[in-house]
Amino acid sequence: MAEPRTARPGSRPTVWAVAAAAGVSKTTVSRVLTGSPRVSTEAREAVTKAIDELGYIPNRAARSLVTRRTDTIALIVSEPEARLFSEPFFAGTVRGINQTLARTEYAFVLLSCEGDTSRVERYVRNGHADGVILMSSHRQDPLLPLLSNSKIPAVLTGRPFPGTTFPYVDADNRNGAAEAVAHLVARGRRNIATIAGPADMPVGVDRLDGFRDALPASAKRSWRRMVAHGDFSEDSGERAMHELLARVPDIDAVFAASDLMAIGAMRMLRAAGKRVPRDVAIVGFDDSHYARLADPQLTTVRQPMEEIGRALAAVLLTQLDDPTRRPASLIVPTELIVRGST
Repeated sequence: MAEPRTARPGSRPTVWAVAAAAGVSKTTVSRVLTGSPRVSTEAREAVTKAIDELGYIPNRAARSLVTRRTDTIALIVSEPEARLFSEPFFAGTVRGINQTLARTEYAFVLLSCEGDTSRVERYVRNGHADGVILMSSHRQDPLLPLLSNSKIPAVLTGRPFPGTTFPYVDADNRNGAAEAVAHLVARGRRNIATIAGPADMPVGVDRLDGFRDALPASAKRSWRRMVAHGDFSEDSGERAMHELLARVPDIDAVFAASDLMAIGAMRMLRAAGKRVPRDVAIVGFDDSHYARLADPQLTTVRQPMEEIGRALAAVLLTQLDDPTRRPASLIVPTELIVRGST
């Protein structure tokens, strides 16, 4: 009969060494590692003690063949890398996700895609992740039907358009935008424009709706001429501000749907000889570090990015722990932060 295999001095402990130290079979050790209920309490305690004493690290690849789990979560961002690493919302949300996952056995991989999603689709379809956090989804995002058909647990960053059933975590974008515009109205501003986000993203739609909600009744009749769209980047804010000034030269306030677009708008206003806030007051959205670095400092709507990230991870972990549960979506409150730009 073959002798049980034990670890050589200085080598990495093996499952055979754990079995020998615990006085059980290799099969029992494997059952403990995979969480099988077919193990007595005494055997489970003996195996756990042996693992701790030997410093045994399970072979993740081998265990995955048995459990069909990868202990990996994929964070998929439907944006180019340039935006992923420049926009403060992404960085803050990723920090929050990592804070929650760091207390679990899950690692997470970051995948970005723009246009061609085939690489990401193959990754998901081939079972390389146990769950997915999808960020910055657009109306016709091909990843949504893929996730739905694959039945993989998923959570969305931001409210989806109707027809999508995944749980999501989002800031209260509409009310936050309305509070920003109401602040401008209270400051006596009457010709209020907005630099809105993309119309194919719910976040862009919600912040535009909030802008319209808070306009005085007299301004609602012609609100469309007070709107220019950007893509949340600084350059797009500058271009949109140029468009608005050409169309409505007497603008006296602007609500921009992101801090970066607000900062781009401020740059264009300076180039046009407009003073902030004396001639044109401006409000952003995010409360990123860029808002405090602006001159003057930017009034903005704070969305708790790290809290959103932690909630995203928690909602996904709930599904992974119990696939039969359907966690509720979460709307996180925003807060208006008043600074020098208004």
